[in-house]
Order: sequence, then C-alpha cells, then structure tokens
Amino acid sequence: MKAEKILITGTAGFIGFHLTQRLLAEGYRVVGLDNINDYYDVNLKFDRLGATGISREAVSGESFSVTRSPSAPACCEAAMVQSSVFPGYRFIRADLMDSDTLKRLFAQEGFDYVVHLAAQAGVRYSLTNPQVYIDANLTGTLNILEACRAYPVKHLVYASSSSVYGLNTQMPFSVNQVVDHPVSLYGVSKKTNELMAHTYSHLFGIPTSGLRFFTAYGPWGRPDMALFIFTKAILAGEPISVFNQGDMKRDFTYIDDLVKGIARVMKNPATPSPEWNSLHPDPASSSAPYRIYNIGNNSPVKLMDFVQAIEKALGKKAVINLLPLQPGDVPATWADTTALEQQIEYKPSTPVQTGIERFVEWYLSYYH
Repeated sequence: MKAEKILITGTAGFIGFHLTQRLLAEGYRVVGLDNINDYYDVNLKFDRLGATGISREAVSGESFSVTRSPSAPACCEAAMVQSSVFPGYRFIRADLMDSDTLKRLFAQEGFDYVVHLAAQAGVRYSLTNPQVYIDANLTGTLNILEACRAYPVKHLVYASSSSVYGLNTQMPFSVNQVVDHPVSLYGVSKKTNELMAHTYSHLFGIPTSGLRFFTAYGPWGRPDMALFIFTKAILAGEPISVFNQGDMKRDFTYIDDLVKGIARVMKNPATPSPEWNSLHPDPASSSAPYRIYNIGNNSPVKLMDFVQAIEKALGKKAVINLLPLQPGDVPATWADTTALEQQIEYKPSTPVQTGIERFVEWYLSYYH
C-alpha cells in the first residue's frame, strides 16, 4: 500500500464511487466523504458504498458534525467507518458546509491529495432550486480550498463541467476559449469554482486542476441522466422525451475513461505555465500553479444514434416524443482534449456502443 493518502469527496456518487475503487486498486490510502443527500435515490448511493465495504447501517444516521461531539480529542475518529473490503479505505458521512469538521479532518489525516467531486449536480434542477447550488457548490468548494490552505496538499483536483461553455458555439469546446456566457446556474457554479481555485493558487500557491467533465455515463450511473432515464422507460414500454426535436449531440465519456483521466491528472500537480502572458491571458493556465482540462471523448454522438444504441443493447424499440429545447440546455457539446493529451498523455477511448452495453448489463443485473 502506498504511503500517500487521498481525500475523495462525493464517494457515494457515481464518479466518486468508481474513482475510489481505481485508486484503492492502485494501492493508495483513501478517505471518502459524502453527505448522502436525497437529490436522487439514496438506496443507489448506499449500495455504491456497500460495494466498497461501507455498510448502510454504519452510515445511515445524520451527517457527522463536530458540534455534536466537542469533547472528542480527535473530532472525526469516532465517525470514521472502516471498509470491510479494502483495508486502505475509510468513509465519513459529513457535509462540506461544516467547515469545522472539514478542517479537523484535514488536521487529523494529513492528506497528500484531494479530489473534490461532491457537488449539487443537474442543470434542470438548478432552475427551480438555485440556493442549493450556492450552498453546496460555492460554499462547499470554498471550505475545501480553505482546508487546503490551512493544511497544504500536493494537488487539489476538482470537478468542473462542460456546462461552463454555455452559449459558446465554436466547436470543439476548447479550454482556451473564454466562457463568460453560462445558461444555467449549475454552469455558473462550476465556472465560479474555477475562478475560486485560481485565486487560491495565485495567493497561496495551492496546485489546482479543474476537470470539465462531458456527459459521464456507465454502470452505477445517476438516475437523472439520459442513459438511465431512457433505459428505464424503454424497458417499461413508456415513451422517452427527446429534446430539440432530436437535433442534439453529446460528447459522452465512459466512466472508466473518466476516472483514469482523473487519476492521471491527480498524479501530475499543476505548475505555473512559463508561456503564460498577462497581455494575452490563457484561461486554461496561469502564472500560478493552475490548470483546466476537458475530459471527453472528442467525438460527439447524435442523440438519436445514442437512442438506437440503447435499443440495440436492450433488444427493444423506444417510443419517442420529440420536444423543443429545454431552458438551460444546449444543443451540442464537443470536447477538445488536446491539453489532456499533450500535458498528461491521455485520451479517453471507449466507444459509445461498448459503454452502453456495459451499462445495460449492469442495469438489468442491479434491478433484476
């Protein structure tokens, strides 16, 4: 087992669950953190944790807070749950809004790396529940940055999103483009995370790397994502809603490719760019130890082709309702992954049909 220790936030979530397994397989010691909120089915979150040896019974209570045990000599030890599967994995149910618990956790554990994935997800949800994005995505990230400031780490890697590109239509989306025209508060929160990270990199020398994810999918995925929704509806013989009259493209990224990219970035801490010029500032780098990367397939897929691939994997046709473009949505995404390839020597490669087949196999098994 490697001596280096990693904090991963959001380990009951889709990406955090898979990244935890990968880094444990590579021999790292991992502490997972999640508040297990009810944005979507908590049973799926508990089952993800169960698959990594964290029992539901051990974490079914309220999130841990230092305010409930102020006399404990080490605030978080009692709340830590040891995995029954991975000797190097422990989990704590806590909320990023609880800055005191977070800082004491950092003080107790002495993390080498932090991968910050916990966030309030969803573009459409942000139209009706804006405050939760400010709380979880902005305040939560600020608390992570403050903890990294107080207890320095080798590298902070955090989740951004392709949603930051907003009204940009120049394809493929490049990290060197200016992204000042978001179309959802979710996109705003992710762009703000990037700006906050840059400030802390500049002021305090914290190496930070932001990863703009492009439509992650695969086994154990989120129930609010298209692949999950479409699969469930097709199996039930119910119609699926396809927006913008079907004229949509997405740069789908298979989960194994995504977490491999995250791990690769984590091991390559951001450094100041010697080519950065304040007269012509590159948004993706800086004179500070700061980087931004796209993680996508660099190969957009038509949504109707995506539906056909699901139909093929299920052996069943879909009933399709064609609808107008939804508020906050964009007709196309396409990741330029040049920076990832050149600086980290990595490029996602899983074909969409293969990824969908693996998801369907998991879905049919999980839901019997």
